[in-house]
Amino acid sequence: MADQIPLHPVPRSTQRRAAYYTSAPTAQRHNRYQVEDESSHLDEMPLMMSEEGFENDESDYHTLPRARISQRKRGLEWFICGGWKFLCTSEMIGTFPMNVDCSDWLINICRRKKELKARTVWLGCPEKCEEKYPKNAIKNQKYNIFTFIPGVLYEQFKFFLNLYFLVVSCSQFVPALKIGYLYTYWAPLGFVLTVTVVREAVDEFRRYKRDKEMNSQLYSKLTVRGKVQVKSSDIQVGDLIIVEKNQRIPSDMVFLRTSEKTGSCFIRTDQLDGETDWKLKVAVSCTQRLPALGDLFSINAYVYAQKPQLDIHSFEGTFTREDSDPAVHESLSIENTLWASTVVASGTVIGVVIYTGKETRSVMNTSNPKNKVGLLDLELNQLTKALFLALVALSIVMVTLQGFVGPWYRNLFRFLLLFSYIIPISLRVNLDMGKAAYGWMIMKDDNIPGTVVRTSTIPEELGRLVYLLTDKTGTLTQNEMIFKRLHLGTVSYGTDTMDEIQSHIINSYSQVHSQNSGNSTSSTPSRKLQSSAPKVRKSVSSRIHEAVKAIALCHNVTPVYESRAGVSGETEYAEVDQDFSDENRTYQASSPDEVALVQWTESVGLTLVNRDLTSMQLKTPGGHILTYYILQIFPFTSESKRMGIIVRDESSGEITFYMKGADVAMSTIVQYNDWLEEECGNMAREGLRTLVVAKKSLTEEQYQDFESRYNQAKLSIHDRTLKVAAVVESLEREMELLCLTGVEDQLQADVRPTLEMLRNAGIKIWMLTGDKLETATCIAKSSHLVSRTQDIHIFRPVTTRGEAHLELNAFRRKHDCALVISGDSLEVCLKYYEHEFVELACQCPAVVCCRCSPTQKAHIVKLLQHHTGKRTCAIGDGGNDVSMIQAADCGIGIEGKEGKQASLAADFSITQFKHIGRLLMVHGRNSYKRSAALGQFVMHRGLIISTMQAVFSSVFYFASVPLYQGFLMVGYATIYTMFPVFSLVLDQDVKPEMALLYPELYKDLTKYVTSTADYILEL
Repeated sequence: MADQIPLHPVPRSTQRRAAYYTSAPTAQRHNRYQVEDESSHLDEMPLMMSEEGFENDESDYHTLPRARISQRKRGLEWFICGGWKFLCTSEMIGTFPMNVDCSDWLINICRRKKELKARTVWLGCPEKCEEKYPKNAIKNQKYNIFTFIPGVLYEQFKFFLNLYFLVVSCSQFVPALKIGYLYTYWAPLGFVLTVTVVREAVDEFRRYKRDKEMNSQLYSKLTVRGKVQVKSSDIQVGDLIIVEKNQRIPSDMVFLRTSEKTGSCFIRTDQLDGETDWKLKVAVSCTQRLPALGDLFSINAYVYAQKPQLDIHSFEGTFTREDSDPAVHESLSIENTLWASTVVASGTVIGVVIYTGKETRSVMNTSNPKNKVGLLDLELNQLTKALFLALVALSIVMVTLQGFVGPWYRNLFRFLLLFSYIIPISLRVNLDMGKAAYGWMIMKDDNIPGTVVRTSTIPEELGRLVYLLTDKTGTLTQNEMIFKRLHLGTVSYGTDTMDEIQSHIINSYSQVHSQNSGNSTSSTPSRKLQSSAPKVRKSVSSRIHEAVKAIALCHNVTPVYESRAGVSGETEYAEVDQDFSDENRTYQASSPDEVALVQWTESVGLTLVNRDLTSMQLKTPGGHILTYYILQIFPFTSESKRMGIIVRDESSGEITFYMKGADVAMSTIVQYNDWLEEECGNMAREGLRTLVVAKKSLTEEQYQDFESRYNQAKLSIHDRTLKVAAVVESLEREMELLCLTGVEDQLQADVRPTLEMLRNAGIKIWMLTGDKLETATCIAKSSHLVSRTQDIHIFRPVTTRGEAHLELNAFRRKHDCALVISGDSLEVCLKYYEHEFVELACQCPAVVCCRCSPTQKAHIVKLLQHHTGKRTCAIGDGGNDVSMIQAADCGIGIEGKEGKQASLAADFSITQFKHIGRLLMVHGRNSYKRSAALGQFVMHRGLIISTMQAVFSSVFYFASVPLYQGFLMVGYATIYTMFPVFSLVLDQDVKPEMALLYPELYKDLTKYVTSTADYILEL
């Protein structure tokens, strides 16, 4: 049957209609997968096909289900905002070649973008740059002095309501159409425009001041004549910039020198990636070894940097010093970079600028968020169009009853002007003032302290939500990691048996040191014996010893000691002979999981007391210091899902390769065992985050061979990442499995009752997380996102169209069950059966998507908006949730441990997840009901005066003369009736306590999610 599926060529118009499929992150699909024509039968193909229909290879399927895309509304706004490109493309196919259309030609002519290229940057010599690079100026302004007025006016007159009144007001300049004083029409319109222009001007001026403040910050620039002060906006590629502690880094730089003896420093990246943990950066060793700062100008060196890219977690480059014999070549990676908008947390750093302005990572990752317009505003705009049709119909009736005598067309237009109050201009003014009042009430609510309204134009959207998409870590959970479980394969230790581990560690190290004192030439003979005879079964004590030591060594954690005297509040690094006191030591790492593991090893007796670039020191329970030299370190990446480190024991000289990572990545690396998969599943069902720890002993010859191949791969310019990964993978074979760790992320306060309330309110909750499937499922159960009596359908991993088809069939037979699916399987389903999958998923009471990337999260939000037309809300606390928050109709950010990036990018900011209940049930519901009632009364007020005008004209033989003159008409819509009508913003049908007690009241509003007009008619 699959062989009979017709394949149709893709006409140009179909490609344009299905442009949705080419949007990020699925832009690559357009080249490989074609969208079927309207005559395709794939949509009608039942999802009950037998398995035999998919025996052919996947390459036989080059079709996709027909995109159910609603017809784009066409009008003046559509034409101005891009519709001309569609028309130009579709009608010029016969004129231009198939691969050229006039829209692309015009875009290339009018907005020719500069191609980004790799660059060679000479230290301290910006004049040697071959190309002109952008100015290092921050610009967040929306307009300039020439585009401010046109831009603001366009934003106002793209709404039919304002455009209508502009035409009506301009008609009063025609003597034959003039029916009153000019101020009768121009005063209300001028007031609305003045308020809007002043508000935009104030916001624009604030943005200008913020930009000027940032661009005027002074930095020390190192020159041949010494240090000079330079503004941030005047920094150029090739400059040597000195950045002090707690100072913002002005541009993307390569880290050359630091005042720290370790040759490294910490930076805070919470404004770049949303993570509050400090990051360790390493200076280029060649420049760090120079005796003095001024020696940077005495060497002839340059940095080769890759072209500017979006990825803030990777960098490829080389440092070359030409005046030495032989020339020095050093590989540069992400640990040698200092990105703009980060802050130096320790010491003073010197770097060479490689990217400036709009080519910096922070600016390239900053997308201009869309101006969110509430659905209520769009619906009222449509309602005014309906009122306009009623206005035209009424005017035609009046002219018809008049008998079309004389210049009837002039009378028709005069009647249109007389009845123009059917469409009240005060509607927008009242609604905007009401929204400002709603925002003020939300921020002044003592029951949700710390709540901030950042987008004051959409508070009523909080009362119309149908889908809530939430992050897991830091949103539903506290992002506070606590070590809970250690499993050695045959024995497991929990929180109540940690004292046994501590006693084993104390006994193990006491034996080691007693042996060392008896035989100074031999250290840890028991370990040497074990390494020489690995087949001998180890005792539980030795296995615990090896596991705890591996956890204490395999990490990227650095202990930081604060000065007791508090001099300048600066951080002091501990030396070996320093008293390592516990009270002033803190741990810094890029992951809270690693900090939890190191804190646990400290609790059982093995403490990390010092670390620099080349070594780390551990303190045993007896107070002895063990030193290990760091030979290589392989940081954790989302692709590898593991990290490793190679260390040399100072006392014995043994070289050991330690590695830890996710079970999916480590299961193929460690030696065969029969317990890892089962125990990982057991821990995940308890809600624990698991890590597999392994080790491998290396001889000196093995390590030297690896080091030469590794250094050669790091100097590669092309495909460096792949070459380095290949060399590292050569070591990752037959590693000895040491242990499995379990860390718990505790739930936020009152998560369970809040989710229960939202579910009773008719809101469907989807959890989108990057965590593993088992952990996500467990958190969904423990948080009561999925009730314990409810069935859960775990979507099997699928990679082909046939597998996806069969799994969808199995899922289709289930009723009222929650869905759990991984990001990879989701991508396959969306590739072939997008509409069918979304339709089935929307019927589920809850959906859990695990292993989701940030772009996938945003894509899921857009899918729900596109296929359901319902209002969506996204809530998160980290930088990886920003894209999802900005894509949703209503974005809510939580100020959490991962920083404020999500909070600053959101429309509403809260401090705890439980506050979302009151925000929606009370404030969201009230805002929508009040706005709808306010709109109804304002329209009713306009209909009253228009009805009086119609009666007056009918009595006087359908004469097109006004009933009231001058200020009476203006005062009717403002002074006389303003306050009674506007008092509706204080209306309250039920008390807040009742709205929280009976969330079903919120559900009554969601049935009007498709039309506010229906709700207004019921008021």
